[in-house]
Amino acid sequence: MSTATIYLDGLSVLGPGMADWNAAAACLRGEQPFAVADVSLPPVTALPATERRRVGAAVKLAMATGFAAVEAAGADAALLANVFCSTGGDCDNCHNLLDVLASDQRLVSPTRFHNSVHNAPAGYWGIATGCTAASTSLCAYDATFAAGLLETVTQVQADGGSGLLVAFDTAYPQPLYAQRPIPYPMGVGMVLSARRSDRSSAALQLSLCNEAASTMADAALEQLRQTIPAARSLPLLQLLAQGGAGRVVLDYLDDCRLAVTVQA
Repeated sequence: MSTATIYLDGLSVLGPGMADWNAAAACLRGEQPFAVADVSLPPVTALPATERRRVGAAVKLAMATGFAAVEAAGADAALLANVFCSTGGDCDNCHNLLDVLASDQRLVSPTRFHNSVHNAPAGYWGIATGCTAASTSLCAYDATFAAGLLETVTQVQADGGSGLLVAFDTAYPQPLYAQRPIPYPMGVGMVLSARRSDRSSAALQLSLCNEAASTMADAALEQLRQTIPAARSLPLLQLLAQGGAGRVVLDYLDDCRLAVTVQA
């Protein structure tokens, strides 16, 4: 059973060797070789100065990804229902909290504490944009991107409007990295709508299946797909970059995958 057709109005990518969607699309089309490069996270200028000083890499990544997708769609961020999904949230902050709790002092910073909740990026998004639309924060280990996409499409289909998906991951420092080795930060943003508009670049339908997940022919991109949950989106992003019609299968649950059919 498939979802109703949903339209892609805006798309953004920020990750290693992918400074924006145009750079990512060139790599995914094979026009430029993919090479890992540091991810530059801009300050969140939309936040008041006090909040801006408090945010870490996870919020900066989520905000940059979300704003780029909204700009590409020509949408009003204040009106968009939103879904923020991440496998670990602010991994640096988690490491620092555990480091303090393992010390003799065990004095947790209030700022670190309030940034530790999984919906912190969604909260900062509301402050930055004034958005009071429905907001969901979720995680699903390596299925996080597919879960976020399915949640966003369901929201859009239910209310007949538009919604924003922001999928983002940051890396744990050691020793947590040894248990959850995500090597680089990466974010993917999508503005999806129930109605086609002048901004719509593709039509999407989702369905569940038990087929194997699609993989990347390029070894470096496949390594990225396997090690960063947000990068499980790469087969879909490659199909969108190519601009044609097709179907890809994304990692979801152990015995269930998420198929995405794309039409121009």
